[in-house]
Amino acid sequence: MYLLYILIITALIVVVLPVLLVWGVFHFTATGFEYLDLSLGAGLFLFFLAIVFSFVNIPLGKRRLVKVNEPFLLGFLQKPVWRNQGVSVNVGGALLPLFVVGYFLSYIPPEPVLITSGVVALFSFIGARYEEKKGVLLSIFLPVVFAVFFSSLFSPEFVRETAFSSAVLGVLVGADLFHLPQALLKKGGVMVIGGGGVLDGIFLAGIFAALLAGIAI
Repeated sequence: MYLLYILIITALIVVVLPVLLVWGVFHFTATGFEYLDLSLGAGLFLFFLAIVFSFVNIPLGKRRLVKVNEPFLLGFLQKPVWRNQGVSVNVGGALLPLFVVGYFLSYIPPEPVLITSGVVALFSFIGARYEEKKGVLLSIFLPVVFAVFFSSLFSPEFVRETAFSSAVLGVLVGADLFHLPQALLKKGGVMVIGGGGVLDGIFLAGIFAALLAGIAI
């Protein structure tokens, strides 16, 4: 009897947790787009596109094979291996947020976005670090706080759109592009800009910034 209860609880966890996770991501994203004055239909469409195209990476230039020494036998010896090296951009995690930024820039002043993006890029570069196996790591709250604060100063009329745009551009430039030379110097591996798709830092930074700006201001 106890085994049956354990199997039922395990099955519920396996089924329910992924559903709750998807619902949470969807609700979080839809609320963020709602603060950006986008309709529910537009938010659903963008959410769907972000999921679908998070599996699509566009190579930037040709990849090449490089020879690297990989440790084995607890690091006492090294063996030469060949790895792909190159850069790709993820459609759902990078190009889609940039498309939304382009839409906002069609009707909001670009100067505050550029100034705030520069500040966010600077602190994103300082706060981010590159790890060979994990990529660029950055606390999401760092760019969000600076994006919302400086957007409220320079663009109070369009604070939410400016916060979203500057967070996306700041993280993209400061965390990913500024660390690109460091990633390429680490021989081997393919760096994917926006490679996390829906859950990537670029996308999340914009949504968090829009939410915080909508709630706090």
